[in-house]
Amino acid sequence: MTIRQAVADDADGVAAVRRAVYSYKVMSAAAARHMITVSSPQERFLALVAEAGGEVVAWGSAGLNVWTTDQGQSDTSIYVHPDHRKQGIGSILADRLHQHLSEVGAVRARTFVHPDGLEFARNRGYDGTRQMHYAGLDLSTLPDQPPTPDGIELVTMDELDPRQAYAADSIASLDEPGDSPLDAIAYGVWLEQVWNAPGLDKVLGVAAVAGDEVACFTAIETDGDRAWSGMTGTIPAYRGRGLAKLVKSVALRRCAAAGITSAYTSNDDGNGPMLAVNNWLGYRRVQTELSLLRPLG
Repeated sequence: MTIRQAVADDADGVAAVRRAVYSYKVMSAAAARHMITVSSPQERFLALVAEAGGEVVAWGSAGLNVWTTDQGQSDTSIYVHPDHRKQGIGSILADRLHQHLSEVGAVRARTFVHPDGLEFARNRGYDGTRQMHYAGLDLSTLPDQPPTPDGIELVTMDELDPRQAYAADSIASLDEPGDSPLDAIAYGVWLEQVWNAPGLDKVLGVAAVAGDEVACFTAIETDGDRAWSGMTGTIPAYRGRGLAKLVKSVALRRCAAAGITSAYTSNDDGNGPMLAVNNWLGYRRVQTELSLLRPLG
């Protein structure tokens, strides 16, 4: 078994391991390649893979969170193929990632784990903070589409100027539940990592527009016959009008028409309004992960 820095050609293997571990998360090989190769210098992003018999069997990554003004925050991610667990791979990855974060000035790390990974994480200094719920939906059973309010036009994401989408995303993210505020989303980083990401399907994503302003949007990522709702947000002035329910309903119908059969999404435990929208759409919970924090000295 070899642990080394990830390279672009690992993308297929990383996507396969991720799907084996997280059947409810959607990431194509192209999106995995983008994750490996595209990051801002400020992130100090480190991506590692474990290789056995010429195959990628595990992933580990860590980097500073550049989307918040809360200095020194960082994120880690580790997943090991079920057939290669209990061999110490996760421990080696965790040690290397924590060392890297300490070297680049991180003061706190966040990770997400399955309930069965809680003991592993706690043994490495992590403690619980929040819950993230994941839910799936069979696209053959959607409820009736809500009416479009007066003064609102529905467009696909590819019809937007990226500056319009960025303005809505950065405003809607300000009160997104989490351990640190998403209040430092730089346009250049957002453009490269979000808007230009190959997993983002701008033809399937939908926005509700009022004049020249994006009032609400839902971003769709795809991998074969599966879709992921990456972010649905409504800017404060337009909340309470059912726009999130509307744009998600329209986007999911577009997904179904494109041959996608299942959709997945996630919600922080504290995001009651979005949980209500997804319950109405018919999403049913498939997993709950724990958001954990670890101080770094």
